[in-house]
Amino acid sequence: MKNKIFIACDTTSIKKINNIIKNTKSKKLKIGYKFGLEFLNSKNGRNYIEKLKNEITFGDFKFSDIPNTCASAIKSVSDLKFNYLTIHISAGLEALKLTKKFAGKTKLIGVTILTSLDNKAIKEIGFSKNVKELVLHQAKLATKAKLDAIVCSAKEVKIVKKVFKKEIITPGIRLNSKRDDQKRVLTPNEAYKNGADWLVIGRDITKGKVKNNIQKLINHLDK
Repeated sequence: MKNKIFIACDTTSIKKINNIIKNTKSKKLKIGYKFGLEFLNSKNGRNYIEKLKNEITFGDFKFSDIPNTCASAIKSVSDLKFNYLTIHISAGLEALKLTKKFAGKTKLIGVTILTSLDNKAIKEIGFSKNVKELVLHQAKLATKAKLDAIVCSAKEVKIVKKVFKKEIITPGIRLNSKRDDQKRVLTPNEAYKNGADWLVIGRDITKGKVKNNIQKLINHLDK
């Protein structure tokens, strides 16, 4: 089975995104493309996604609002035919269930605690549980809402798998020790070893020569 990777297309430049898609084709990898708020809110973002064909697409909207607004939001982007869309599990069970009802063929992904947050950060927000306890709790909620996939740090995959039996997608993946603004990170091999289905990789692929970076990733996975 091919290793599955979502490339994070974090730019507003159509030229850069075309370059990323052109240079990430590989027979050794199953590749999808994740579009975050930066691109989705850009002037040409919607038109580009509408015209993008024959690719696995991931709309990382991270919906988080009252149930009716979340459901209306997913209906409003249904014409873009994303394969995957995200909603914060913290939006609550009612919002998750209602949004799932209107998701159609699009797989709805529940987002747990962002990989940019650690125990100190969530304590500052006001949570009394630690990250692992919170993620486990949210994974149970995702199961209850019958979500299709879940996003969590690769460090939490093993505990999530105990209560969530569908696809697990892990951001915060680094080929080296450089963390940037991420806190809970692992390498691709570590993430797959823990049981991740999909990895999300951005800067390590998209900064510099994309084709060379993809080869570096393949070499890393072959170790």
